[in-house]
Amino acid sequence: MAVLQIATRPFADQRPGTSGLRKKVKVFQQPHYLENFVQSIFNAIPDRAGKTLVLGGDGRFYNREAIQIILRMAAGNGWGKVVVGRGGLFSTPAVSTVIRARGAHGGIILSASHNAGGPDQDFGIKYNTANGGPAPEKLTDAIWTASRSIQGYQILDGADVDIDHAATFWLGDMQIEVCDPVADYAELMARIFDFDALKRLMQGPFRMRFDALHAITGPYAHEIFEKQLGAPAGTVVNGTPLTDFGGGHPDPNLVYAKPLADELFAENAPDFGAASDGDGDRNMILGRHFFVTPSDSLAVLAAHATAIPAYRHGLKGIARSMPTSQAADVVAEALGIAHYETPTGWKFFGNLLDAGKITFCGEESFGTGSDHIREKDGLWAVLAWLSVIAHTGQPVAEIVARH
Repeated sequence: MAVLQIATRPFADQRPGTSGLRKKVKVFQQPHYLENFVQSIFNAIPDRAGKTLVLGGDGRFYNREAIQIILRMAAGNGWGKVVVGRGGLFSTPAVSTVIRARGAHGGIILSASHNAGGPDQDFGIKYNTANGGPAPEKLTDAIWTASRSIQGYQILDGADVDIDHAATFWLGDMQIEVCDPVADYAELMARIFDFDALKRLMQGPFRMRFDALHAITGPYAHEIFEKQLGAPAGTVVNGTPLTDFGGGHPDPNLVYAKPLADELFAENAPDFGAASDGDGDRNMILGRHFFVTPSDSLAVLAAHATAIPAYRHGLKGIARSMPTSQAADVVAEALGIAHYETPTGWKFFGNLLDAGKITFCGEESFGTGSDHIREKDGLWAVLAWLSVIAHTGQPVAEIVARH
């Protein structure tokens, strides 16, 4: 198969934001638009030859088409291997997990996070580096510079490949591994949390509901909560990823996840409720007749961190974004550990995490995470709350009130 050199001209609107490039689907469907930005990413990574790239997205409209284009462009740009999630799917936390587990050079995530999906809605693309975290400003600036002067892109002349079955094969001189998008992530969660304790919780009178909002976390939630932890079938609702998220808005808050909130505030409410967003990095936590604000969620989890096996020796420090309340600072001071304030944008936690300065971090926009990866992680936060409930034997409202 030949590598084609396609002539193009720059687009003036391809400057990445804190979470990559997000535009309407129709903008990305313009001739050369996606290809220009992908080539700009590759041009900003001169040492890519022979390296491994992780690729996947949240399943929104145009995800599958973009995957095929990027695979052929990766083959035309000298990447040695691409690990792609089966069906073109990967949650954002799972991409970070796989990058770190496989020693990949980086990853491309196709998502517009909590924005609506569909042919008239949003699409997005961002690059994560070898630590598993979002590209730092130096790299996004280099991508922006490359996009303003691009004159052509390289793409392999070939047909679409089968991404719906786990397999390893070659595309030109590049190896493609189509893998289970859930496996590496679920294995990591089992190492962090005490799954035996969580199984016992699920076997009691405890009832929970997880709303995947027809977004990417559905397959992860079915595997972890229902299959591995033994929660009853039906615990996970809206668990099939749809290209338009079922016509809903995949944003886990009291407005867009109102059916879940209504259920948790009903007379016969479950004990615990949670939701995640389009690409799986955000979370909303609810108790029976109780809503936990994201700022309080970070503080409570930090205060109870030693209930989780991976953090039983305590935290190194805590960081929060500037708009997030100082509740976590109070916890850090009580624990005698450092606390930090960062600008808005998850990438700004990366330096603190890589330097070993912090263990937990979070932001007021429903994002919580730890040093296990370099992205915020919705399901990690849910499992952390379940761990605190299992350890204390208390309901959510009492845990927060005691805190």
